[in-house]
Amino acid sequence: MKKFVLAATVAALATLSAHAQNVATVNGKPVPKSRVDLLVSQVLKGGQQKDSPELQSQVRDEVVLREIFIQEAEKRGVPQTADYKAQMELARQSILIRQLFADYAAKNPVTDADAKAEYEKIKAANGGTEYRARHILVEKEEDAKALIAKIKAGGKFEDLAKDNSKDPGSAANGGDLDWANGKNYVPEFTKALESLKKGEMTQEPVKSQFGYHIIKLEDTREATFPAFDDVKAQVKQRMEQQKVADFQAALKKSAKTDYKFAN
Repeated sequence: MKKFVLAATVAALATLSAHAQNVATVNGKPVPKSRVDLLVSQVLKGGQQKDSPELQSQVRDEVVLREIFIQEAEKRGVPQTADYKAQMELARQSILIRQLFADYAAKNPVTDADAKAEYEKIKAANGGTEYRARHILVEKEEDAKALIAKIKAGGKFEDLAKDNSKDPGSAANGGDLDWANGKNYVPEFTKALESLKKGEMTQEPVKSQFGYHIIKLEDTREATFPAFDDVKAQVKQRMEQQKVADFQAALKKSAKTDYKFAN
């Protein structure tokens, strides 16, 4: 009798344990809690939500609903259809490729030292003097000379830029280019800009690949740059993306195939 009671107790405990691992049953089939845990982990990886009772409740609802729909799909024979099989194969390929690159990124991390070195390179390339300038861009040299004469005669630079400049990005703002590093411009423009003092304008048209410029220097300042700690995450992310892109390119280059890629 004691053995029977003990066996019944063990069976009951096992049943309770099994129920604890399930969130529900649907048409007699248990829905394991592991599905909830998996879906929650995927949601949290996205970074848009934090774990909470509300999230857990929403995911449980979703998991049980999925089981209801899955059972109906299986009842109707959906898994045996050609379209289902084709989509499953595409999904398999996508997941396999995604995991390949995720695994590569995990095994080839960007260190803080790597990120700092990249930061210093970017900082050096964007350091120096920033200029606040205006310009008027026209197609012909004679038109530029005529506008310079008008400005010298008292014409307002901003108004003439609005009426005559062919630069769609600045014409409406009176030729204002806002603050920018001199390295951002074409060499001819930068050279002319560097020769000006605050408030001065080029006395001759400046020719570039875009046409003829009349340039006026409004002001200068030393370029500022954010601290490394403020941009470390962005620098690392960009470097990680570049590492994966280089890995993809290397795989493509080393593959033995008779296929000719368009790019």
